[in-house]
Amino acid sequence: MNHEHVISSVLPGSIAEELEIEAGDVLLAINGQEIEDIFDYHYLSEDTYIEVLIRKQDQEEWLLQVEKDEDEELGILFENTLMDEYRSCRNKCIFCFIDQMPSGMRDTLYFKDDDSRLSFLQGNYVTLTNMSDSDIDRIIRYKLAPINISFHTTNPQLRCRMLNNRFAGEALQKVARLYQAGTEMNGQIVLCKGVNDGEELVRTIEDLSGYLPHLKSVSVVPVGLTKYREGLYPLEPFTREDAKKVLELIRDRQKIFYQKWGLHFIHASDEWYILAGEPFPEEEIYDGYLQIENGVGMMRSFLNEFEEAYKEYFENTILGEAQSPNMIPSEKQSCSIATGRLAYPSVKAMAERVMAQCPDLTVHVYEIENCFFGQMITVSGLITGQDLLTQLAGKPLGERLLLPANMLRAQEDCFLDDITVEELKNTLQVSVEIVKLNGRDFLNAILGKAE
Repeated sequence: MNHEHVISSVLPGSIAEELEIEAGDVLLAINGQEIEDIFDYHYLSEDTYIEVLIRKQDQEEWLLQVEKDEDEELGILFENTLMDEYRSCRNKCIFCFIDQMPSGMRDTLYFKDDDSRLSFLQGNYVTLTNMSDSDIDRIIRYKLAPINISFHTTNPQLRCRMLNNRFAGEALQKVARLYQAGTEMNGQIVLCKGVNDGEELVRTIEDLSGYLPHLKSVSVVPVGLTKYREGLYPLEPFTREDAKKVLELIRDRQKIFYQKWGLHFIHASDEWYILAGEPFPEEEIYDGYLQIENGVGMMRSFLNEFEEAYKEYFENTILGEAQSPNMIPSEKQSCSIATGRLAYPSVKAMAERVMAQCPDLTVHVYEIENCFFGQMITVSGLITGQDLLTQLAGKPLGERLLLPANMLRAQEDCFLDDITVEELKNTLQVSVEIVKLNGRDFLNAILGKAE
């Protein structure tokens, strides 16, 4: 294991710059302890007095004594944000989305991570099968929280089968240690029809409720099935009737948990409501949107943000008088919106409300079918550039095409299939605007009023 970490850059005006630490120098230790990864680094460097051992590029070692404010950063950046190798997944889950991807895509898209450190840094969900007792010790000692856990089932034998890992059942024992230490957790269940649903789901929910209140929330997400499943475990899509049963089960238990704990605890992702043809719950059901990045309450939050801005602009409810004279376009304008099947009905309805207030504004809303991954994939975040190009070609797009930000790869200006925004713009001959996943930003984008 490498405990020497090459510094990639130093922040201007930082403690590190004052100490003449430079890019290319190597961090060897803090307070006499070697650094395993980013968690060791942050934990050891947060005190008001620390000793930092650096090896300069001429191989001279400097022991630097640092006095600083508590939690003040040193200002050192490393090439690898983890300061260690990423841990790949050892499981072969029957529902793994990466196994359902076509060949020929970028190599990084096929990497399966199951790294607990990414749970804290990026919100990833981990199965615990890749964690040692020392990993649990560090989480408890460093008071890291929350940790996001992929449970799927609390039946040890079934979990072994679902993850295709004979240790997957034993890994659940680590949850008890985290619970006893008071570590905040969130959980996820990827529901597979005929596998971990029905009575197995009831068992899992009841078992996991034993970890309240430290286990704050558990989401139930339907398995995502692409058209590339040849040779994989035979899984079936959920029907509308299936979705209604799942929602009924969840609602019944939410009432019980809320009465006892003040938390609804078990949550259905947005896909279930769309599939069941039922309205999204009100905001208070989501307990502060603990799993919004996992698709739980994302649409409710979006709708509420839009509604607040809409009333502020058009209905005299917030500021005493509407802002509509400033918000209504003064000349004829048109734009278009492309989204996935999941969000389409809501986006279409919002666009129609705006057009009713703005006679000179035309908004074209297009539901993009996911031909790349298959029709059962309905979220906008998995729509590819080629599907946009194919399905929007020849359609009236107006002066601007609005796309949700989650269609793009993180920190990149391209879609999952590597088609860039610039290519889309040039091919469709339309200005492309990327809109944040926020209802107010969405309304402002429709109106052409970027904040």
